[in-house]
Amino acid sequence: MKSKTKPEQIIRYVSNDKGPVLGYSEASGVNTLKVDGLAFKDLNKDGKLDPYEDWRLSPEERAKDLASKMTVEQIAGLMLYSSHQAIPGNLGWFPAAYDGKAFGESGSEVHDLSDEQLAFIAEDHIRHILITRVESPEAAARWNNNVQAYAESIGLGIPANNSSDPRHGSDASTEFNAGSGGTISMWPESMGLAATFDPSVAQRFGEVASKEYRALGLATALSPQVDIGTDPRWFRFGMTFGEDPQLSADMARGYIDGFQSAEGEAEIAGGWGYDSVNAMVKHWPGGGSGEAGRDAHFGYGKYAVYPGNNFDEHLIPFTEGAFKLAGKTGQASAVMPYYTISYGQDTKNGENVGNSYNSYIIQDLLREQVGYDGVVCTDWGITADEGEDITRLFPGGRSWGVEEGYTVAQRHYKLLMAGVDQFGGNNEIGPVVEAYRIGAKEHGEAFMRKRFEQSAVRLLKNIFRLGLFENPYLKVEETIATVGSADFMKAGYEAQLKSIVLLKNKGQTLPLPKKQTVYIPKRSLPAGTDWMGMPIPASEKYPVHLDIVRNYFHVTDRPENADFALVCIESPHSTKGYSKEDAETGGNGYIPISLQYGPYTAEHARETSIAGDPRDVLNRTYKGKTVSVSNTSDFEMVLATKALMKGKPVVVSMLLSNPAVVAEFEGEADVIVAHFGVQDQAVLDILTGAAEPQALLPFQMPANMKTVEEQREDVPRDMEVYVDSAGNAYDFAFGLNWDGVIRDGRTAKYAKHKFADQ
Repeated sequence: MKSKTKPEQIIRYVSNDKGPVLGYSEASGVNTLKVDGLAFKDLNKDGKLDPYEDWRLSPEERAKDLASKMTVEQIAGLMLYSSHQAIPGNLGWFPAAYDGKAFGESGSEVHDLSDEQLAFIAEDHIRHILITRVESPEAAARWNNNVQAYAESIGLGIPANNSSDPRHGSDASTEFNAGSGGTISMWPESMGLAATFDPSVAQRFGEVASKEYRALGLATALSPQVDIGTDPRWFRFGMTFGEDPQLSADMARGYIDGFQSAEGEAEIAGGWGYDSVNAMVKHWPGGGSGEAGRDAHFGYGKYAVYPGNNFDEHLIPFTEGAFKLAGKTGQASAVMPYYTISYGQDTKNGENVGNSYNSYIIQDLLREQVGYDGVVCTDWGITADEGEDITRLFPGGRSWGVEEGYTVAQRHYKLLMAGVDQFGGNNEIGPVVEAYRIGAKEHGEAFMRKRFEQSAVRLLKNIFRLGLFENPYLKVEETIATVGSADFMKAGYEAQLKSIVLLKNKGQTLPLPKKQTVYIPKRSLPAGTDWMGMPIPASEKYPVHLDIVRNYFHVTDRPENADFALVCIESPHSTKGYSKEDAETGGNGYIPISLQYGPYTAEHARETSIAGDPRDVLNRTYKGKTVSVSNTSDFEMVLATKALMKGKPVVVSMLLSNPAVVAEFEGEADVIVAHFGVQDQAVLDILTGAAEPQALLPFQMPANMKTVEEQREDVPRDMEVYVDSAGNAYDFAFGLNWDGVIRDGRTAKYAKHKFADQ
């Protein structure tokens, strides 16, 4: 199979009076039909207008007609969501060949389709593709046109629904932010949006991001992540909207309304249209209560626990936010359950299996009680067998609770019977077709065909509503003009300024006069590994771009010549809660996750874990064990700088991905500003008074690790919070401006709520 897609696609356009513009590839074999003086695409090339080709009909009618025409194999392919794809393939995590060669040796263009992509589109009928890194917006647009032309040329002409994880952060290296390649507007991470305590900021982000997504050929956002971060140790904590369910619900509503809503000429019907992007909200029913903060990407973190009997609070961002939108689209078009086993929460069948496998969690609770009829897509890779090394993400799957006693096909069948429509990260239709056969044998062909068509209709509606069947093609010059436009960049930067929290401002040190002289120590980190287990080399470098700093201050490497010091640190980089070394030396493998910079011994941990698995470790306690974080040098750097400055101001800028125990250094800092991923100049604009701080903490900062161990994983805002040397409590909704502690309508609305049995 050839990977070349040259010469470049020639796209033909046909206009309709008071109807859509049709776009089709000259090479695809698709032509248009004239009916009642209107033009329609003959996608299946049968010379007549089928209901699914008739843009005058509703998405529901069109989807039902198309689903009825699809083979079992075609529906099975529609149910698949591809593994991560980069443009070109050599930028990605997985091997990609072009005419059987590596990209660099093949002579291919960056926008050509890889051999693997051609195969899974044609042979596995995949139409949902997850895009990660792209070389440039232009490459993304041209690749999109090649994908759409190829999909249009085969079968029933179903277009691709390309998607992305979040890609608008200011740091392209951020975990889970792999899609930042190319010029695009830069915004705070989700926690930064939450720190504004202003859902209109999240909505504005969605409005901008959706236009940039569509200009890149992306029709689905695998976001927002609305799990409430009720355990501060969770390594995905910083990707949430914080720990408060009502704030999370409000931010989710704004975010999704912004992504999904189209207005004016861009609207097709019901709020959906050419600017709309499907939002896949995650992770039902909430994954923020992993026992001891461990994460369910790994087998050692598979259990979500509820010691505060607070399961229902975790549903609020979904039921009151994502499923109760202010805009016309009504609800998020798709939902992704998390990997976790919601331990002890299946009150009907008593199953402790991963959420997607649990028919009570999906069918009874989500489908019937909540009434959700959108797409349910599993998280990535949950049907494959578990890998041998439980500390590495690849290779291996995350089939928690059904690791044993099930084939891959049987896992797909269990998911289908639980109410799932789509399988994330699966590129092969074989197991899905086999699952169909299992169901047909058990329930009959008619039953299983109806079940397949039910999911097909849900999936197809999300493509029809966006106008992709009429025109999935992009004009490269419009993509270049849209993505990262000046107006979008400005909006993102303004949001960054609104997301920075001022925690401490001793003696009104801020704002600082421009053109003072600043000393900035280099940040030194040891070698380590990332969350995927890949090595990270040791580094010693300036934590900010000095050329940007020089626009504000003079820079010196001699503290004695400086007027103040700027120390840039990050929240503690701890373990993920498991150690192979501990297991290999006779321990159970489980170790603490620390939020303090100095060595931590878990004296107050549970004697006996809540959840366990007789297959491996029943009691996962780590009481009495000691760990150190990998960036202890950050804390040491603050203390060393304080000594070097001999009483002159020390300003600490903290990048927070989790709450931190700041007691270790707060007394040595004159200023502490916290952010959640912004450009350097945003912090500098706050320090110099070009913008006044207005953000609030969307979570509590713990007084110590004792309170972290004693808080309940499922309950928000139940820690003893740190009180600083000025007497300020670093509680949820705390923040300073130039006048002192902020008290306004936002704090009045959100700060008073209490939870569970407090």
